[in-house]
Amino acid sequence: SVSFQLKALSIFPINFKCQIRGHRVSPPQNFTGYESIKQQYSPQIPEYFNFAEDVLDVWAEKEKKGEKGSNPAFWWVNDRKQEVRWSFEELGFHSRRLANVLSGACGLNQQDRVFLVLPRVPEWWLVNVACLRTGTVLLPGTSQLTARDILHRLQTSGARCVITDESLAPLLDAVASQCSSLQHKILVSPTKREGWKNFGDLVRNASSDHECVKTRSDDPMTIFFTSGTTGSPKMTQHSHSSYGIGLTVNGRYWLDLTERDVLWNTSDTGWAKSAWSSVYAPWIQGACVFIHHMPRFDSHTVLETLSSYPISTFCTAPTAYRMLVQEDMSSYNFSNLQHCLCAGEPINPEVMEKWRSATGLDIYEGYGQTETVLIAGTFKGMKIKPGAFGKASPEYDVQVVDEAGNVLPRGVEGNLGIRVKPHKPFSLFTEYTGDPDRTAECYVGDFYLTGDRGVMDEDDYLWFVGRADDVILSAGYRIGPFEVENALIEHQAVAESAVVSSPDPIRGEVVKAFVVLTAEYKSQDQDQLKKELQMYVKKVTAPYKYPRKVEFVEQLPKTVSGKIRRVELRNKEWGRS
Repeated sequence: SVSFQLKALSIFPINFKCQIRGHRVSPPQNFTGYESIKQQYSPQIPEYFNFAEDVLDVWAEKEKKGEKGSNPAFWWVNDRKQEVRWSFEELGFHSRRLANVLSGACGLNQQDRVFLVLPRVPEWWLVNVACLRTGTVLLPGTSQLTARDILHRLQTSGARCVITDESLAPLLDAVASQCSSLQHKILVSPTKREGWKNFGDLVRNASSDHECVKTRSDDPMTIFFTSGTTGSPKMTQHSHSSYGIGLTVNGRYWLDLTERDVLWNTSDTGWAKSAWSSVYAPWIQGACVFIHHMPRFDSHTVLETLSSYPISTFCTAPTAYRMLVQEDMSSYNFSNLQHCLCAGEPINPEVMEKWRSATGLDIYEGYGQTETVLIAGTFKGMKIKPGAFGKASPEYDVQVVDEAGNVLPRGVEGNLGIRVKPHKPFSLFTEYTGDPDRTAECYVGDFYLTGDRGVMDEDDYLWFVGRADDVILSAGYRIGPFEVENALIEHQAVAESAVVSSPDPIRGEVVKAFVVLTAEYKSQDQDQLKKELQMYVKKVTAPYKYPRKVEFVEQLPKTVSGKIRRVELRNKEWGRS
């Protein structure tokens, strides 16, 4: 469950654009204030719904009739100055051809699963839409996955088709023989590879005449693998309506988009935040999705892009903002930029202040996770309480509850919960697929528990306290300690380990491993051994999970029943008693 922590620190309740000590305030475009959002928001869930036909094709029809402005639906650039622009009509044309590939050449049926691992290339968006058109279930993954990660995902999901590029193809080939369900491998590359169908060849030879399948609103649409504290990553399933309609609350109110806006969201394509802000939320509003494909994050390139293109809305991780404000921003022009947001983790007030000084704009925060749409946020026009992440989204009844699901008094810390009785919100995930026990564990009394702890004050503002579990949130990546500990224990030097978060000035928090060494390794050079363990974890699991800090200890704190007390280690790291 990727916890999206999104923050904002200064919005004034005014209804015209003005300058306040160099501070640029843009009025809401789709509402007048928080109370009006609650009054306006009343989604209708039809029996049948398909985002491609009921949203994207409707925008395409408006383009044809001249009822929509000239903004493209999709605008992609890279560091080599290459550029792709698609209108909604062109997005429809290309995605219908790919839909014919999936249902024709690949013979995929409705609700068959497609495992997609691509970086920020245009083909990733085409696969998203083609899966909608064919009713196949999309399983996105990050390009940082290892062979072990890929094997687990393919075996657990039973995916029939995989689509990736030449960098990941060798890893797929290494495990494909162990995946009995996998029947089709599609390569996004100008080159050919034995045993793989070529994406470009297939699409070029396919017809653009395709009739969108009929999908029920509650049919499965996508599955994200999310890390937890124990066990393997869970398969978080969403329906066609939960994201396709539910993310209206993000697009219309939190992002406050219109068809005139150009939104750049920098999320990795493997994370749910990419579905949130690079697919559904902007396209619900008819806005342009802007993408700059960079091999790696580069502050100068980001600032140059914000200055050079008509990007009105920018959403990135707090880690990125921390890196950006370290640059000399005085030479850049941010006149097109109107709305800045962040996601993935808490953001430091000093970073927000530096960003505001350089751009004149606040950074807006909110809170949500893979299992949900926006749970709470700071919306335009609200009074700002630094440190609070705003008020409940109109989509949910959010309360702070105890372990039994009883609502706690204001000002008392407890579990952040979403009311699911008597009516479960349609925008909540369907289930952890194939895992009824872990699905059931999320619910207590009348509430779904987010796994995070917080406080609600007298004015209904929510304050994030911390995670109830041990999952580490580093630079926007959610990392389960179990996965890192599993990798470490395979090394012959490790007798036992416990992995927790540790504070870091750039990433917010990083992975730290407390390691108990086996007897034969206790006398070895510890600095060398730390590097060896770090390299080992990088090799056997995704590189972003490796422990940036390693401390060797004689023993780990445990409960009477022998369970490791990670909370004790985490408190030590964060200076809490």
